[in-house]
Amino acid sequence: MEIRILRGPEIKALLPMDACIALMRRTMIAVSEGRARIPLRSVVPVTNGFMGVMPGALAEPDCFGLKLLSLFPGNPAAGLSSHLGLVLLFEPEHGRPVAMMDAAEITAIRTAAASGLATDLLARADAGDLAILGAGEQAHSHLEAMLAVRPIRRVRVWSRTAAHAEAFAASQGAKWDIPIEAVADPEAAVTGADLVCTVSASREPILKGAWIAPGAHLNVVGASRAEAVEIDTEAVVRSRFFVDYRPSTLAEAGEYLRAVAAGAIGEDHIQAEIGEVASGAKPGRGSPAEITLYKSLGIAAQDLAAAHFLLDAARAAGVGQTVEF
Repeated sequence: MEIRILRGPEIKALLPMDACIALMRRTMIAVSEGRARIPLRSVVPVTNGFMGVMPGALAEPDCFGLKLLSLFPGNPAAGLSSHLGLVLLFEPEHGRPVAMMDAAEITAIRTAAASGLATDLLARADAGDLAILGAGEQAHSHLEAMLAVRPIRRVRVWSRTAAHAEAFAASQGAKWDIPIEAVADPEAAVTGADLVCTVSASREPILKGAWIAPGAHLNVVGASRAEAVEIDTEAVVRSRFFVDYRPSTLAEAGEYLRAVAAGAIGEDHIQAEIGEVASGAKPGRGSPAEITLYKSLGIAAQDLAAAHFLLDAARAAGVGQTVEF
């Protein structure tokens, strides 16, 4: 029995952003049409963070597996990703494990690709003034995803650590040959922006609804637990609210749950899953002046689809280490 092992650099080379956005479109349509089995993730508190287990099974492509992940918010200070772990993929005929892959790189790419899909579906066609709140790994991948789906003409970035925002602006501005400005506070980043990505580790709101320009699109990504939020309730109320997967939103989306608890919205505030918009089953943006919001929690179907794509690409290219046992 052969297992193929793929490391982060190999994954990055084999899974370009534009291909992953197209892959997320197919995957999220399949999820919303019931062609995936996705139990809610299990999260266990450990000494310096959390351990998460995300199992799932896909019908197309036919595979199953899980992501086993640690979430240690303090890791970036040590030069490590906050999300570390493995994606394990199994084949459907006999249930043999066929691949083991770096979860951090898959998570970084597929999360941003899902936001790229949501932006392509929900943002105005002329949107190009981008605000990024956070300057870590997801800020880098989200910039790449936004560039893949919209003609970005201006970028402002904010981080709680000013040096991180400045380093991001310098390195990514040179990499993509676009002007990126590091700003002193979130309001300065968001004012006038028509694309906003919140990719921070904050547990309390860093974005206020009063700052959001009419017609803007938001990708709210950083908070993935019920007790954590990145945006205030006014931002939720002002937005047409779209999600990756309704069951996980009802259980884990802190911004949504806080707004419901405050009596500011009801469950009908969720307009649709993004897969329903992608398939045409539900409408997306209704007018140029609407504020649209995509709440991303991440689901195992995204990891499994990415892993299956990667395994096929690695086999074809002869990439990765193989182990017989």
